[in-house]
Amino acid sequence: MTSSSGRRRSDGVGLHARRRFLTLAAMTSVGAFAGMPRVRAEGRRVGRISEFPFTLGVASGDPMPSSVVLWTRLAPRPYEVGSGLPPAGVVEVQWDIARDEQFRNIERSGLTTASAGFGYSVHVDVSGLQSGRSYWYRFRTGAWSSPVGRTRTAPAAGASVRELRLGLASCQQYDGGYYTAHAHLAREELDAVFFVGDYIYENAIDAQAGERRLPAGSRLPEVFGHELKTLEDYRLRYALARTDPDLRAAHAAHPWVVTWDDHEVENNYAAGVPQVGEAPEGFLARRAAAYRAYWENMPLRPDRYPSGADMRLYRRLLFGRLAQFDVLDTRQYRSDQASGDGWQYPGPESQDASRTMTGPAQERWLLDGFRTSTATWNVIPQQVAFSRRRLTLTGPSRLSMDAWDGYPASRDRILQGARTAVGGNLIVLSGDSHIHLAMDIKKDFDDPRSPTVGVEILGSSITSGADGMEKPEDWAELLAANPHMSYYAKRRGYVVITLTPTHARADYRTLAYVTRPGAPVTTGASLVTQAGTPGFHPA
Repeated sequence: MTSSSGRRRSDGVGLHARRRFLTLAAMTSVGAFAGMPRVRAEGRRVGRISEFPFTLGVASGDPMPSSVVLWTRLAPRPYEVGSGLPPAGVVEVQWDIARDEQFRNIERSGLTTASAGFGYSVHVDVSGLQSGRSYWYRFRTGAWSSPVGRTRTAPAAGASVRELRLGLASCQQYDGGYYTAHAHLAREELDAVFFVGDYIYENAIDAQAGERRLPAGSRLPEVFGHELKTLEDYRLRYALARTDPDLRAAHAAHPWVVTWDDHEVENNYAAGVPQVGEAPEGFLARRAAAYRAYWENMPLRPDRYPSGADMRLYRRLLFGRLAQFDVLDTRQYRSDQASGDGWQYPGPESQDASRTMTGPAQERWLLDGFRTSTATWNVIPQQVAFSRRRLTLTGPSRLSMDAWDGYPASRDRILQGARTAVGGNLIVLSGDSHIHLAMDIKKDFDDPRSPTVGVEILGSSITSGADGMEKPEDWAELLAANPHMSYYAKRRGYVVITLTPTHARADYRTLAYVTRPGAPVTTGASLVTQAGTPGFHPA
């Protein structure tokens, strides 16, 4: 089985040295950014924009019963540093949100600014909307109008909801292939899309865009040909991703709820610890740049803007009485991976009870949310595989130190809180591994007869891993070694999740190829779990 783990620190840094590194990183997190420019929303007004500025499309996100975030970013020349706009300045932008696609019945409108300090991004938190209904929105500046986006508010608090339809997506390496899966996702009837990490990758991209194999006349500029380090590097990579029309279509079709994984900064980083031997100050400055670019390019509320290298991304969304979504961040606060990372045999280090995937504050927040939840379904959108994944049928097996298997005490605390407070209606949404998996979450993964306490829906990648295959070489062995698994495939794709008061359904969508555009979508498996009786079975 593959994941985004791959290589790990090659500098021979031991466990205690890495922990000292982490402590030093935390101590220096304020002073590391003294040389970074102050972010200012003020500045001289930019003159007439002569080129179409909405090349990156529009997006909406984090729907609440009476509000939703609207996003765009002005980028007349998305492949250039500065996106074709002045390095300092402000652009006035008008926004409208309406009950109809033709904007005959405008519900709210207003003026805001896009400034150079925020990458000319726009984040409008529109309030006063009706719950549980669709809206259409647009932006305008000067003579230019953006594409029209569709969004939807969450149901009212306490409302009885008959059905929610959700998309689950992750891992869209630009040079891994075409975003055809997003074209299909855009055409699904959904209330929201949950994107659980690796929106961009930090690697260098060649002129042919890797697996996309662009023709010579469509070569990418050299600005993408190195690993990301600076704020402008990260801004350009998000712009590159958004130039894909299928990704823009998926954003325009549905509100998104996003969280990051590792590649938005660097592969397999852990809190303040980089994957390889980078100085603490340098890595934290890099993390600050990456977090800032992430906020600039995602439909997140203004109050989520990072403070240096810190950004609180975990949050809670309620959809009536049907579902509570506790969106986690398993990168920013975790303990360093045990045993040097990768797939290792579990031992005293990985099984240390003090190890945490979430950090103490986020863990308390999650457990408190379980205790106060009145929802039928308690859903945890997060990044990496939650359930046990053995590689061999007999004897000891290596486990992924980057996933929850490397943090079993942290997983046990969360499962204990879930069992006590929410019974069996727990659903964990995951990504990262570039495969489709459906898994029953067991009270004790060492005992196949142990009670099932929830289910995990792990969605494959949009492109990462290129075309893949339906049944990889380890298909039979992996399913035999993990009797709590009911589906495993290595194609690219996404998942459509349907929640009702009586059951939850997962439809695993797959594409036969992504290294050329136009692949059709099929449903590889459809599985159901019943409310109050956790465990997957065929639909």
